Amino acid sequence: KSSVQTIGEEQIQNPYTELLVLKGHQDIVRFLVQIDDCRFASAGDDGIIFLWNAQTGEKLYELHGHTHKITAIAPFSSSDVTEEKTDMIISASADRTVIIWDCTSGRQVQKVSCFHSTVKCLTVLQRLNVWLSGGSDLCVWNRKLDLLCKTSHLPDAGISALVELPKNCVAATVGKELIIFRLSASNNESEGWNVLEVKRLVDHQDNISSLVSVNDLTFVTGSHIGELIVWDALDWTKQASECNFWDSSVHPDVQPEIKLSQSPHETSVQHLTSDEECVFAAVGKGIYVYNLQMKRVIACQKTAHDSTVLHIEKLPNRQLISCSEDGSVRIWELREKQQLPAEPVPTGFFNMWGFGRANKQANQAAKKMQENTPMYFLELVGDLIGHSSAVQMFLYFGELGLATCSADHLIILWKDGERESSLRSLTLFKKLAQNGDLQLRL
Repeated sequence: KSSVQTIGEEQIQNPYTELLVLKGHQDIVRFLVQIDDCRFASAGDDGIIFLWNAQTGEKLYELHGHTHKITAIAPFSSSDVTEEKTDMIISASADRTVIIWDCTSGRQVQKVSCFHSTVKCLTVLQRLNVWLSGGSDLCVWNRKLDLLCKTSHLPDAGISALVELPKNCVAATVGKELIIFRLSASNNESEGWNVLEVKRLVDHQDNISSLVSVNDLTFVTGSHIGELIVWDALDWTKQASECNFWDSSVHPDVQPEIKLSQSPHETSVQHLTSDEECVFAAVGKGIYVYNLQMKRVIACQKTAHDSTVLHIEKLPNRQLISCSEDGSVRIWELREKQQLPAEPVPTGFFNMWGFGRANKQANQAAKKMQENTPMYFLELVGDLIGHSSAVQMFLYFGELGLATCSADHLIILWKDGERESSLRSLTLFKKLAQNGDLQLRL
């Protein structure tokens, strides 16, 4: 029997009661990227990129240019003062090409085919007006797709993820290692650039599977064996770490599962997201909330889904959304527990021998700690059932709803039923008013 929480048919706190199914892809849809408040792009294993309207679900453009699956995609807005703002996206593919697309016209702007291996990640550095591609090398490019500089060939599988750091630095994950690179532009007018390796961090025991920037002071990494490390973004020192996500002592309310050993699949940190206060981690089938100030897990749902959680996001309210290989999308609310009075320590062996004072002090310390430490829990408030296969990721569009993509080749737009109903009523009212006005004129 599954230990996953269930929710009844009446999901009072779940606004997503309508859905629009968007078809077009012929294979797994792995990526969604937001272009602006109303548009997004989707990409996956069929090598095609679609641009969509998040309000209506209308397909705006179908972008053909790659011959193999898409491996990375990123928004790339022009910020040149002399030009009008242009919304663009960059895509990388297993065909070893990178393409820049114009989202307004749906046209290919530029294509590069000089890579020795597949580009696995793309990062735009707005402050420096350059972008980076990571694979067997770290390459630095300008907006015209001129190669400014690159690193020497990296070992093993190459760079799997990149994140921007202060002082013109980036952190790159290469297997178990985290490599810090610094970018520098020469002062002369030849636009000469350098990328230098400045430090290697080897604290992880297994391959790094996720990487997230919290703010200009902090970034966080997670590994396949469940390690989470909090790093200082300025001097790259380890600030805190967590390795016992699956330990029952972390969340005493959850019944411990009797297992001989934990497989890496169950403890792998699949995805990380954060706000200024906490890091939210998708670990195996569960989701965990790690408080950065307290340096500990303050809430968790060990079996949030029936299968591995692939993506997690914090909403502007106190809600989280998670999606899983089991095809489900779930909404959670982080709530504070009602505090119970501290249990008195029973008089026993130590009191008999005159250790009562120490016992009393320990009890008072425990009580004080309990009073000062709020406890939280994650409550399931919505369950979105629509996909028939693994949900890869999602985008939150505020009042426009939620977009999800899946291995079933579909994208679903989840809509606030009450809002959509009122919009339809308003449209109908306007039409009736216009018709009435027309009849009066006649």
